[in-house]
Amino acid sequence: MRKRLIQVFGFLISTLGWLFVLCTMAMDFWRIVQIGGQGGSYIIKVAWYWSNLWKDCFTDSTAVTNCRDFPVLWSVTPYVQGVRGLLMCGLTLGFFGAIFSFVGMECTYIGGADKTKDKLLLAGSVFHLVGGISDIAAYCLYINRIARTTFAATLERGVLRYDIGTPIFLGLVGSFFIILGAILYAITVYRVIFPKSTAQMYAYGTRTYMDPRSGGRTLYTGYYRPSKQYGTYMGSGRSSSSRISKLSQTTPEKMSERDAFV
Repeated sequence: MRKRLIQVFGFLISTLGWLFVLCTMAMDFWRIVQIGGQGGSYIIKVAWYWSNLWKDCFTDSTAVTNCRDFPVLWSVTPYVQGVRGLLMCGLTLGFFGAIFSFVGMECTYIGGADKTKDKLLLAGSVFHLVGGISDIAAYCLYINRIARTTFAATLERGVLRYDIGTPIFLGLVGSFFIILGAILYAITVYRVIFPKSTAQMYAYGTRTYMDPRSGGRTLYTGYYRPSKQYGTYMGSGRSSSSRISKLSQTTPEKMSERDAFV
């Protein structure tokens, strides 16, 4: 039951993360800068320049927006093209990861035997993890481009200092949700697919022996048999421990005879 709850929670949180990432690709205001808005006149003129992955736009104080779409595929600014490619790769990996994870979940009745379902779920978690890292790389690339311009000491004429927009933050949150979901998937099946060995090793002197639970097999081909000096039973004969107990029973009689003599 606990395993199912963790898997369902991982599925919900990873799906929510992919929805966040998918929404950011269509959202506006990836970067934005405000120009104007200073006092000194009866009419304060304000303008906003903003961009997304598909166009550059200008909005004035009367809410009139003019946009310029980016040119064809091979003429786009290189960093924008890189961000697009990383996000699309991440979404593709997430699509296959969601399918594998859904089929491999314990609460679904498709996918075959339990061992096969666990392998599918682990594969889905790997797809989610790689896709989430790809999305984070895309957002970090866009942030790096903005930060280089914003914190530059000097800029060329006509270059604006943009700020980070809302889609960047939403996409980063979604990427971390995806990675968290992948971790939740993996912890439910990792111990099943890669079980830990229960055999333990013990050293006696210069020899090393296996745990008795492993059938008594040593690192060599034979079996370990303890030495007789520990009083261990070794067949039908009496052990040294039984002889010691017999001596302890006769000792009080000898002590009583000595006291009577005295």
